[in-house]
Amino acid sequence: MLQTILTGILCGALLGFVMQRGRFCLTGGFRDMYIAKNNRIFYALLIAICIQSVGVFGLIQIGAITYHAGSFAWFGTILGGYVFGIGIVMAGGCATGTWYRAGEGLIGSWIALAAYMLASAVMRSHRMDGFNGYIKSLSTEHNSISETFGLSPWLLISLLVLATGILVAKELKKPKLKMATLPPRKTGLDHLLFEKRWHPFATAVLIGLIALLAWPLSAATGRVFGLGITSPSANILQFLVIGDDKYLNWGVFLVLGIFLGAFIAAKGSREFRIRAADAGTSVRSFGGGILMGFGASIAGGCSIGNGLVMTAMITWQGWIGLSFIILGVWTASWFLYVRPKRRAALQASAVS
Repeated sequence: MLQTILTGILCGALLGFVMQRGRFCLTGGFRDMYIAKNNRIFYALLIAICIQSVGVFGLIQIGAITYHAGSFAWFGTILGGYVFGIGIVMAGGCATGTWYRAGEGLIGSWIALAAYMLASAVMRSHRMDGFNGYIKSLSTEHNSISETFGLSPWLLISLLVLATGILVAKELKKPKLKMATLPPRKTGLDHLLFEKRWHPFATAVLIGLIALLAWPLSAATGRVFGLGITSPSANILQFLVIGDDKYLNWGVFLVLGIFLGAFIAAKGSREFRIRAADAGTSVRSFGGGILMGFGASIAGGCSIGNGLVMTAMITWQGWIGLSFIILGVWTASWFLYVRPKRRAALQASAVS
C-alpha cells in the first residue's frame, strides 16, 4: 500500500506541477482552435501523445507490460465525448484542469470538481448497471485501430509521429509575438521553475514523459493503465461515503497528487489565491461538472483518459472520443462566447 501511495502521489504531483506552470489547459486550447484559429495546444497534445505511444508500445514490445484494447463502445464514446466537451467549457476546465485549478484556489473549480465526482460516482452505482450495460452493448469487436485493419501499430505510430513533426515544425516557423515582460524577480532554478513562461511544446514533452511513467508505476501496483482521472475521482467520493479500502487504488493518489503539485506550483509562482465565484459562475460550474462526470463515465474516459492515453494506444475510443470532445467544446463555445458577441455587435450597429 505504501508503494501505491508514494508512486501515485509522486506521478500526480509531477503532472499537476507541470500542467499548472505550463498553463496546459485543453479546454482553452480546444476553444481557441475554433474561436482564435490557434492550434498550438492541440499540437502540443499530439506531442504528448506521440511520446507516450512510442514509450508504451516499446514497453509492450519488450514484455514489460501487457495490454489489450478490448471492444469499442462506439455509442458511449460519441455521446459521452460530446457531452463531456460541453461540460468542460461550462466548468471552465477539463477533468485534470479542474483538479489543478482547484489547487490554485479557484472556488468555481472546487464546485465543478465536487459535481464531477458526484456524477462519476452515481454513474458507477448499481442503480446504473442496466443503463451502463446497454451503452456497452452498442459496441464493435475491435477497439485497436491496428487490429481493425490488420496493420502493425508501429506503422500507425510512425505516421502519427511524422504528421505531428510536420505540424509542429510549421508552427515553430511562425513569427513570434513579442510580449511585454517584467524583469525577473528570481534567478537560476527558481526562475525556471516558478517564474519563466513555459512553452506549450516543452510542457507537452514533460507531460508525455509523465504519462509514460504512469504505466510502469501503476502496473507495479496491479493497475495496468496510464493516467486516469474520472474513475479515481469517483473512487474518492465512494470511499468517503462507504469507507471501503477497495476504492483506494493508485489512481486515487494520482489525482490527489495533481492537486498537491498544482498547489506547490501556484504557491511558488505566487499565483495561488482564493478566488470566489459569483452565483452565475457557480451554477454553471456545477452543471458543467455534472455533464463532465456523466460524459466521461459513458465515454470510458475524459480528455486525459481518452484524449491522451487511449489515443496513444492507437484506439478508436481514443481518437473518436477526442474528436467528439473537441466538437462538444466548439458547440458550447458558440453558445457561450461567439453568439453573445455577435448579438452584442448587431445591437451596437443597430444603435449607431
